[in-house]
Amino acid sequence: MPNRVRTLVLSDEQRRELQCRVRAKGAPARVVERARIVLLAGDGLPGLAIAERVGCSEPTVTRWRSRFAAFGLVGLEDAPRSGKPPTIPRELRDEVLAVTLTEPPVELGITHWSSRLLAQRMRREGKAISHATIARIWKTFGIQPHRSGTFKFSTDPELEAKVRDVVGLYLNPPDKAVVLCVDEKSQIQALDRTAPILPLRPGLPASRTHDYVRHGTTTLFAALEVATGRVTDACFDRHRHQEFLRFLRQVAKAYPRVPLHVVADNYAAHKHPAVKAWLARNPRVTMHFTPTSGSWMNLVEVFFGIITRQAIRRGTFSSVADLQDAIGTYIDAWNERCAPFRWVKDADTILAKAVRPDRRKTNTGSKTGH
Repeated sequence: MPNRVRTLVLSDEQRRELQCRVRAKGAPARVVERARIVLLAGDGLPGLAIAERVGCSEPTVTRWRSRFAAFGLVGLEDAPRSGKPPTIPRELRDEVLAVTLTEPPVELGITHWSSRLLAQRMRREGKAISHATIARIWKTFGIQPHRSGTFKFSTDPELEAKVRDVVGLYLNPPDKAVVLCVDEKSQIQALDRTAPILPLRPGLPASRTHDYVRHGTTTLFAALEVATGRVTDACFDRHRHQEFLRFLRQVAKAYPRVPLHVVADNYAAHKHPAVKAWLARNPRVTMHFTPTSGSWMNLVEVFFGIITRQAIRRGTFSSVADLQDAIGTYIDAWNERCAPFRWVKDADTILAKAVRPDRRKTNTGSKTGH
């Protein structure tokens, strides 16, 4: 008689967590593999079929199915290993960490520690430790003194209202209306390299000369339709309110007879009296502004990053017209294959992380990471 397949029983919460692990970008392969095994076992598939689908051995399926049955989600984690006994005394390790996390003395004239400078200091204090050992300690605890990040606090007094307004448009767009994200990418340079770009080769990246001839600049105006990812574009020599108004007219013509909700940043040209007058005469177009220092909330910025990486940064252009043609060609192809960007954070989640600790009671500050 054939063996009966033992189906794992998964709760709704466990299934959701496992599905998140499978879809998570950048998750370790072992985590995705274990989650897939358990999900397929929960659907009643036998071990051999699961192994074929996942691409592993049947004993591997048996191991993780049994671990999950015995311990739940915790059973899918790596078991602790004894490993080699530490050769560095805990007191010395803790001192290395403590010194690393403090600012170096002013007399050294440095902004952060390097492993060699820290090893020299420790040796002067009679504590023998090599810079390689310090580097290993840093790696173990995820400390990277050579790296730094940036942040920006918004001082917009209407921070909360603007965040809720923009996020509301993304998560719950108005019925029978079109939501557009509009901005301009200014000063795009038409750079002509002094030698042809060397193509990609096995073991070698594509390379270009560091010097170039600059043939001028252009400004790309783009309106990204949130529901589809489709882009309406125009290139102008300047980015004043006159050009912005021309582009608004172009966008309104591209979407006739439907209400338009336009998300934009706080650039002065977007709030010029001439623009406001035009909006008063065209009430179907409504402007929504991101918070000050919060232009990252404008989804068209994501598109600008993509077109820069894929079409502009490595390009060679003999004139501004050549650059504009390349931009137009890319956007035409983009519109053939486009897909919407999915906004996943609600306003409460953003505000909980965005407000400065000393202003949480007033909600007047925002921390935005780039």
